[in-house]
Amino acid sequence: MNISNEQVPLPPACEQALKALLGEDLLTSPETLAPYECDGLSVYRRLPSAVALPRTREQVAGALAICHQHGVPVIARGAGTGLAGGALPQAGALILSLARLNRILAVDPERQTATVEPGVRNIQISQAAAPHGLFYAPDPSSQIACTIGGNVAENSGGVHCVKYGLTVHNLLGLKVLDDQGRLLEVGPPLLEQPGPDLLSLFTGSEGLLGVVVEVTVRLLPRPEATGVMLLAFDHNEDAARTVGAILAAGLLPAGLEMMDRLAIEAAEAYSQAGYPDCQALLLVEVDGCAAEVEEQMVQIEAIARREGMTQLQTARDEAQRQRLWAGRKAAFPAVGRLAPDYYCMDGTIPRKRLPEVLARIRQLSDHYGLAVANVFHAGDGNLHPLILYDANQPGELERTERMGGEILRACIEAGGTITGEHGVGIEKLGGMCEQFTEAELKQMHAVKAALDPEGRLNPGKAIPSLHRCAELGAMHVHHGQLPFPDLERF
Repeated sequence: MNISNEQVPLPPACEQALKALLGEDLLTSPETLAPYECDGLSVYRRLPSAVALPRTREQVAGALAICHQHGVPVIARGAGTGLAGGALPQAGALILSLARLNRILAVDPERQTATVEPGVRNIQISQAAAPHGLFYAPDPSSQIACTIGGNVAENSGGVHCVKYGLTVHNLLGLKVLDDQGRLLEVGPPLLEQPGPDLLSLFTGSEGLLGVVVEVTVRLLPRPEATGVMLLAFDHNEDAARTVGAILAAGLLPAGLEMMDRLAIEAAEAYSQAGYPDCQALLLVEVDGCAAEVEEQMVQIEAIARREGMTQLQTARDEAQRQRLWAGRKAAFPAVGRLAPDYYCMDGTIPRKRLPEVLARIRQLSDHYGLAVANVFHAGDGNLHPLILYDANQPGELERTERMGGEILRACIEAGGTITGEHGVGIEKLGGMCEQFTEAELKQMHAVKAALDPEGRLNPGKAIPSLHRCAELGAMHVHHGQLPFPDLERF
């Protein structure tokens, strides 16, 4: 673990210009910078050179223009809930926080849209839409804190992504500032004007291509009826097979989540959700008209019993539904009580490969001597193994990182990918080298260069250099693993 408390100041002329633009909203003292030294991946930390807290789009544009003039890199930051080091400071760079751009600009119930600034928290959109009988579908577990700008940067999902999709599937338009502070308006491609899908390109680009200053999202009508089922199993493999069987039957639940025993016990102790004593459980939510919900619940129960379900709980009213979801929503903080530290992974695999990948994770847990709590979006194969460790024990973090690398490799070998919704950041640069070819990485660098020619937007993140991949490839040959990034090389 590399922790740097040494502050590298901005060039004096740049700092002076930013101070004239932002006044007290430019932070430069070590005590005010400390909260920004990391995001949710706290094992990597670095004290920022400065933090800008603009209140308007014009101030954001001005800060970008000043940094462009003085050759200073810029790292956009939302709420700091990211789990891949995407908002990690870089020496000599400005952290550009968008948290104060937090207005809901418009809710249009007829068009079923909302237009918001990037600092609006995810849950606030649904709260604003609720009086109109509408909601915003993507709902990350951190939705009470994470911001829509960060959701766009990482293409966040949530427990309802299996039916309603990720952030990219619920976006209608973006307003983005480029590296010089110039405004770009990005929307979906039109049938009468075909061209590249820039909206999808910017979504999940981790701040490498521009700074989002306005987001227009699609709102959906609240379903007439909703039912939640808790399916308990004595074996993880039975639960995993049930996921595939539900989807193979042509059913599309609104949510389909899985938790293993360690995660269940932690969540129950934390939230008293009424979870049973079992090895694994599935939370299945179905919605639609009342008759459709009832029919689907009957079908799902039959499938689960055939695959080995041992217990069933159902919730048809809102209070029961919220109770069952409470444990899943609180799973990450709940697991945090089991060990001094945990490392959250984010691989995604084909759903039919769930049983074997879970078995592989169990083998790795035994091999490395580190407990793992599994809690994840089973419906779209997005795994979140939480590796428990103690960073105060010499060598334990390094062992945890090696095990994390092996889990991501297992995802790739199963036909999956190294990330589903947390992004690459600095954490998965080694995995990018393993998943993609040299030609593919060159194309990614070409897209980056086209939109950020000087490479000053969030440099060193998400796309590894070919030189780094060559080095890591050599290490892979000699040591059988791809190490996680060394902060000193970042």
